Amino acid sequence: MIIPRPHAIGRIERTFQVHPITALLGPRQCGKTTLARMVAEHEPCEYFDLENPVDTRRLSQPLQALEALSGLVIIDEVQRRPDLFEILRVLVDRSSSPARFLLLGSASPQLVKGVSESLAGRIGFVDLSGFQLIEVGADQMQPLWVRGGFPNSFLADDNPASMVWRENFIRTFLERDIPQLGITIPAETLRRFWTMVAHYHGQIWNAAEFARSLGTSENTARRYLDIMAGAYMVRVLPPWFENIRKRQVKAPKIYIRDSGILHALLQLSNLADLQGHPKIGASWEGFALEHVIHALDTRDAYFWATHAGAELDLMVITRGRRYGFEFKYADAPGTKRSMHIALADLKLEHLWVVYPGKQQYRLADKITVVPLKTILDFPDLPGLADQ
Repeated sequence: MIIPRPHAIGRIERTFQVHPITALLGPRQCGKTTLARMVAEHEPCEYFDLENPVDTRRLSQPLQALEALSGLVIIDEVQRRPDLFEILRVLVDRSSSPARFLLLGSASPQLVKGVSESLAGRIGFVDLSGFQLIEVGADQMQPLWVRGGFPNSFLADDNPASMVWRENFIRTFLERDIPQLGITIPAETLRRFWTMVAHYHGQIWNAAEFARSLGTSENTARRYLDIMAGAYMVRVLPPWFENIRKRQVKAPKIYIRDSGILHALLQLSNLADLQGHPKIGASWEGFALEHVIHALDTRDAYFWATHAGAELDLMVITRGRRYGFEFKYADAPGTKRSMHIALADLKLEHLWVVYPGKQQYRLADKITVVPLKTILDFPDLPGLADQ
């Protein structure tokens, strides 16, 4: 079953209007190859898969193999051949380059040395996660939350089959994918770290505590975090702080980016397991947060907290204005003093409380409770529509 992803295709096409090279980046198995083939449906296309020995041999002399091509050229798993970036720079710098290149990668530019340096000004980046609510429909929110957005997990026949796929994905990622990036960390060590992150999901990063539990140094613990973030498995949400005469938290929060992977690491195979687990609120927070950031298509995303106890789950800056979000797993969330403090101290245009219910209602002039499915119509939200 193929689920259309028009919003992602639109982002790719808009990036190609500006850059001759577009990098489609995201975790393995999130649907990048299928999406690339959707983009290529209506134009000539040449496809290279760098995990295919035949295609690897075809690119043994990359300049000769690529310079005569025109139209769309797709190179999958490009992080396996960082030497290609210099070649691509030469090709797109030709006076009338007949080709445009779509690079698919499962590691961030920070993990693949040379991308930003070699292709600066020539490449645009599009991030892809698993399925989003806007793609599968609001009525699929519950299975999407439980199973996560990886296509093979979400589309599995039942929850046990989905869980088996996720457990195998975790094992393959640790034993094969990480070593292919040139990272020599024992799989069992990195799995312990990943599981620890799952238990700290939605909490403040504490390098010292992780280091003590792993029996290693704080710098090593930070390196593990950077690796998992660079492979799109963990989101490191930076803090926002400014001079407001309050002591503010300056360490980031950490989340497992895919809710299904989080539940697999916590051994939660269905909704009943999740509802009986103390991390259900944190799970909802991470799930909703990923959808909000995706819907607003912004990199200016932060959390805010003071040592006195005031906090805001998410602040985004869009169109030069600040907006706040709280994520509550509750039947009817109410207002809290912390929300009013965040509104005043951060000068927010509006604050939304995102919950799994169905009704939208006001709590105050600038505070509105909205169902998560409302992100399908984000431009129409009160406080944003008129900006």
